[in-house]
Amino acid sequence: MSAAVPAPRAERLPVRLKFMHGLGSLAYGVKENGFSTFLLLFYNQVIGLDAGVVGIAIMVALIFDAFIDPVIGELTDRTRSRWGRRLPWLYTAPLPLAVAWMLLWSPPEMGDAATVAWLIGFAIVVRTLVSMCEVPSVAIVPELTADYDERTVVMRYRFLFGWGGGLVILFLAYGVFFGGPRGLVDPDGYFPYALTGALIMLGAVMISAAGQHKRIAVSNLDDVPPPANLRHILRDMRDTLSNRAFLWLVFAALFGFVNQGITFSLTNYLLGFFWQLTQAELVAYVLLLFGTMIAAFLLVAPLASRLGKRDAAILAGAIALTLNSGLYFAWLQGVFPGLPGKPSVAAMFAFVFIGNTFSIILMILSSSMMADVVEASQSETGRRSEGLFFAGYFFMQKCATGIGIFAAGLILSFAAFPANAKPGEVGGAVLGNLALGYMLAVLMIGIVGLVVMRKFPISRADHEARLALLDDAARAEPDATSAHP
Repeated sequence: MSAAVPAPRAERLPVRLKFMHGLGSLAYGVKENGFSTFLLLFYNQVIGLDAGVVGIAIMVALIFDAFIDPVIGELTDRTRSRWGRRLPWLYTAPLPLAVAWMLLWSPPEMGDAATVAWLIGFAIVVRTLVSMCEVPSVAIVPELTADYDERTVVMRYRFLFGWGGGLVILFLAYGVFFGGPRGLVDPDGYFPYALTGALIMLGAVMISAAGQHKRIAVSNLDDVPPPANLRHILRDMRDTLSNRAFLWLVFAALFGFVNQGITFSLTNYLLGFFWQLTQAELVAYVLLLFGTMIAAFLLVAPLASRLGKRDAAILAGAIALTLNSGLYFAWLQGVFPGLPGKPSVAAMFAFVFIGNTFSIILMILSSSMMADVVEASQSETGRRSEGLFFAGYFFMQKCATGIGIFAAGLILSFAAFPANAKPGEVGGAVLGNLALGYMLAVLMIGIVGLVVMRKFPISRADHEARLALLDDAARAEPDATSAHP
């Protein structure tokens, strides 16, 4: 593309359009819930594979998925069709995704080696197809509007539905699919779990694409295609991803996603052994998490409008770190309500509600800041590379999650957490070491991330000035062409 390609208009969008856009992220939420919560348990406890082997298989799929994302992002940016760059992907990927999701949870009876191959193969296929839905979908955000604040509003809808998809399927799992005496190891519960997830993913992405069709289905067949040989493609990817704002944002977000990986990996240990939540309290915890998403949805836009995205993100991160680490500091000091007996669930829920609310705000603002990087790069390279930028962001996120999972294992080793442990029977010294290791890791990693976030260079004024320059260049190009035939 030419450097004179204008940015989209800086305009507010209809609520219906923002709703339809966010709906597509339900698929990502369902996939994340399955891989993070149930897949290891299913192939270990139901199918009978060794847990270590299953963990390695899932890690292989995650690594492959991380490296395929930039390829998908670049391909979507280069797509030419009568419906533009994104819609062909969103219409073709969901049906194969639904089929692959069902097959992932339905391995035939065969030997262990073949079952592991089945797991790795379909895990890779599922994650790749989800990327083929998620990367072009989130890349639509900077194409819908160039308005600095409206991009944050659009992103909050994505996070609302992304979290909602994961929490709804989790709630159904706990309350419906695995409500029998065998609980989460009941084989009969996994078919309705998989079928429901497949239908949600298929319906959400297709309806989202159709709901945005009229707005974004603009032919780009007449655009001059970029050079397609491998050398040019790699050079363009290098030039795009070396943008300074992109690198600072990705580096800062890396620390946040490492912390997220640690927290998600240790959630069952902390809820079951540390806080000793009952089944009813676990269901209440799921509802609490959805409440934090609603709170973040309501707070993020006015906070960003008042402070700017970067400063609002830093404030949100500082509040989240204070609450999340303070929760375990109070326990270690013996001043948490309910001690020395079972810690107060109500007090823990209050800490989690505030801390997780601001953690989500931080993630929403980071994604919205990524949308603003598009114009910064366009002013340097002449290309709008929304797909590649968000794919690079996902690549970092997945690598950071892997680092977080590894760090969680180190924390458990530091705490000398016993195998085959039962809630209520783990010693106080072990729980204390677990709390100390988790608190220190999250606090130190988080502080570094917030310090790095201060380096992000794009403010509201920078963004609006850049939009004006791009628009002026786009207006000037036709005049120059007509003056010099």
